[in-house]
Amino acid sequence: MNLDNINTTYSTAIFAGGCFWCMVSPFDILDGIIEVKSGYMGGHLENPTYKDVKSQTSGHFEVIKITYDPKVISYEKLLQAFWRQINPMDDEGQFQDRGSSYRAAIFYTNEEQKTVAEESKKELNESGRFPDAVVTRILPASKFYDAEEFHQDFYKKSPVEYKKDRSISGRDEFIQQYWGEDYYSIYEE
Repeated sequence: MNLDNINTTYSTAIFAGGCFWCMVSPFDILDGIIEVKSGYMGGHLENPTYKDVKSQTSGHFEVIKITYDPKVISYEKLLQAFWRQINPMDDEGQFQDRGSSYRAAIFYTNEEQKTVAEESKKELNESGRFPDAVVTRILPASKFYDAEEFHQDFYKKSPVEYKKDRSISGRDEFIQQYWGEDYYSIYEE
């Protein structure tokens, strides 16, 4: 999609949820999503590559940057979808992917997003859904670096490899255990 003439009313949400391959498709299917890009954020290295980030030495998280129409979908709803994709109790990575680049985080782009994200985290913590505290970080957005083209829309371009990787990750089992049928409610609204 060409975003050169992007409508200035579009907004951006940035989430880290472990391997970015598994984070794109759950947002792609929501109404109001314009684009989901895989990339890197939060590190100290300029122009990091996948190899740099995977090495756990650049300080970056694997993230997705979501361009969305706030007239169609709210940031609150994006947060609801985000929480359903991750293990918010794990600060050492996500599922089979371990290390700092695979930690979960919400990167806010303004104070309103920060406030909404903090409230959402508080509500999830108080919900009793999880046996341990929600430790997902809420951090200010920094420079976003696009991941290599190979990683963009990976679930569409390499569906067999994507499904195999996801099936052994433990993500879907975790989602089923902690969300069950509630998982789908975000997609039915």
